[in-house]
Amino acid sequence: MLFDLFKAVVLGTVEGLTEFLPVSSTGHLLLLEHFFGFDDDAFGKTFVVLIQLGAILAILSIYFQRLLQLALGALTDAGPRRFIIGVLIAFLPAAVIGAALHGFIKGVLFNVWIVCISLIVGGAVLLWVDRLGLKPRFHDATKFPLLTYLIIGFAQCMAMVPGVSRSGATIVSAMLLGADKRSAAEFSFYLAMPTMAGAFAYDLYKNIGQMGGSNWLIVVVGFATSFVAAFFVVKMFLDYVTSHGFSLFAWWRIILGALGLVTLGLLG
Repeated sequence: MLFDLFKAVVLGTVEGLTEFLPVSSTGHLLLLEHFFGFDDDAFGKTFVVLIQLGAILAILSIYFQRLLQLALGALTDAGPRRFIIGVLIAFLPAAVIGAALHGFIKGVLFNVWIVCISLIVGGAVLLWVDRLGLKPRFHDATKFPLLTYLIIGFAQCMAMVPGVSRSGATIVSAMLLGADKRSAAEFSFYLAMPTMAGAFAYDLYKNIGQMGGSNWLIVVVGFATSFVAAFFVVKMFLDYVTSHGFSLFAWWRIILGALGLVTLGLLG
């Protein structure tokens, strides 16, 4: 039980630290599960989704005032209504495709070899985009064209391949479509809220029968550590990427993916 609690702390911390960074939280968790031996447990597969609730609540707590303003503003102002519609448009592709391919994604794509390769490729893409010298046309995440929101939504679906990174896919696609780094990252936060909440609700519905009394304690511990870590990351991330770009995250992905491949090749 103590070792399970230790794993919950580690996995919860990693989930919170990586969920909103372009490094793939799912990829990190799958690698940790593989080396902890947690992936052989049916509950372990559910746990990695359930602890996302901590990260969801962390970002909701930070953005609560803005979300409230958007909700109230939508009653009288077309601007907030348009943005809410834009978020829903961006969320729709992942909701439909994710539900349709849920079994294939969990059964086939959740593979540590795929994770390592995706981490390396995604890191190379981040380096490429960071050095393109793009000239942004959009500086406010709430004012992207509706077609831009839709394309970002389809790009988010690439993150169904573990190791790709949901935030990485949405940030890169937004930047290629004309957003600056800060607004691209901020829209990734907004889109994360319905996407993560939907994934959490769907996986909880599919696996609620596996949750026993002792398992709930492990989830609570993972939730708490995920909340604290995610809160810290969301507070710091926008200012960091605006000033420094994505090179740090790109090289982290490449190094981790390469080390993973070497270790898997040597140890299996």
